[in-house]
Amino acid sequence: MSFWRPALAAAATVFAGIGLARFAYVPLFPAMVGAGWVDGGGAGLLGAANLAGYLAGVLGGRGLAARLGVPRALDAGMALALLAFAACAVQGGLWWFVLWRGLAGAAGGVLMALAGPAAQASVAPDRRSMAGGVVMSGAGSGVAAAGLLVPLLLWGGLAFAWAGLAVVVGLLWLAARPSWPNPPALAAAEVAQAVPRALRLLLAYGLSGAGMVAPMVYLADLAVRGRGLAVEAASLVWVLFGLGAVAGTLLGGRIAGRIGGRRALPIWLGVQVLALALALLPWWPALLLAAPLGGFAGIGATAVTLAATQEVAGARAGVVWIRATACYAVAQAAVAFALAALFAATGDSHAAVFGAGLLLSACALAASLARG
Repeated sequence: MSFWRPALAAAATVFAGIGLARFAYVPLFPAMVGAGWVDGGGAGLLGAANLAGYLAGVLGGRGLAARLGVPRALDAGMALALLAFAACAVQGGLWWFVLWRGLAGAAGGVLMALAGPAAQASVAPDRRSMAGGVVMSGAGSGVAAAGLLVPLLLWGGLAFAWAGLAVVVGLLWLAARPSWPNPPALAAAEVAQAVPRALRLLLAYGLSGAGMVAPMVYLADLAVRGRGLAVEAASLVWVLFGLGAVAGTLLGGRIAGRIGGRRALPIWLGVQVLALALALLPWWPALLLAAPLGGFAGIGATAVTLAATQEVAGARAGVVWIRATACYAVAQAAVAFALAALFAATGDSHAAVFGAGLLLSACALAASLARG
């Protein structure tokens, strides 16, 4: 019980803050464009705004926890995610959505920065890699849930879908709050320890995030407008992405516990390269393989990297994890804005954005294999 309660509660925050507040937008992307709430370029901008907000949340998460404590900081992140979903039920125009999608990203950043290290610090050392896998599986579970929920909620219209997602976040908050992880403060000697630079790990993880912008923002739109599938079929593709993410995070935590996170990371990044290459094939059945492999690698790499931070930093792993998550967020925010501009400039070319994702993913794999 001492292992599962904090791990599952932390997984619920990642489910809400990443799986929903960040990724439920992907199956909503084509619906937003189809309903005329935004155009294709504007929809891409909302994805970029969410990633920029995510960076702000990551950078501010540790300071927020220092002031409020981890449990109250988790409360703040969940409250902001709920409010952002509710606000998006109002058709307030492009910049209204930019604001609230940015704040939804900030909520996800706070929750991602705090949940994994807090859960790991709350369990026995020999269970930490597994705890990290459980926590990060919340992202994939949320993605899969969004793929199932969004088509159902869209029967009531876009406003109903956004409001329904707000209700789901509220229910998750109520269920998880009694078991929030509340890690003990570090001893003075541990605080004084030098924090390893871990440059290769940070570079590989950041480039992995940059490469995953294309599927994380444009996958459902690729299925609908690029491959001619129905919105319901595109949601199924997104469910497959989420199921792959659940497998990738749970297996990532287990494999990293056996062979080490730094040795496991190139395996996950190799799968990411394969997923992006498959997405570029012009036949829609290729998406049925690209989607789960993309989720497996792109989301699963978080669990592997979280385990790697424990290897390189021990008690100071939380600091390295913040840096890794910040690198990931910076890379994704910058690339997201670039891809939004590229997408608009090329007449909504999915080949352009997914080709860029493939190149960046290959660079991530090369960085993970480099010596040093």
